[in-house]
Amino acid sequence: MTALEMIKDTVTKNDVVLFMKGNKLMPQCGFSSKVAGILNYLGVEYADVNVLADAEIRQGIKEFSDWPTIPQLYVKGEFVGGCDIAIEMTLSGELDALLEANGVAFDKAAAEKIREANVG
Repeated sequence: MTALEMIKDTVTKNDVVLFMKGNKLMPQCGFSSKVAGILNYLGVEYADVNVLADAEIRQGIKEFSDWPTIPQLYVKGEFVGGCDIAIEMTLSGELDALLEANGVAFDKAAAEKIREANVG
């Protein structure tokens, strides 16, 4: 199986996937840590893929999404974005709407707490 086939298989078989540096328990860059932190705080079940463990996956995910940076968040097989987009969507409530529309469970009260803490 090629790297691109593995990526497609991963995003197809999991409702939420985060391609990141490190893993959800031990992110290895600040941007990956921020997105994993959001998902963890919201209680979202997600697959994490450590791109540092496989150079072909690290390059392949950039080609797959046509997006040059990592982390990369996918919901129901669709590319959502990287760190800045995930943060903006969390603060605007768009991430809540996307998760709800796709039947992905998350803690709505936690999402509100994030927004309350970031007002102003």
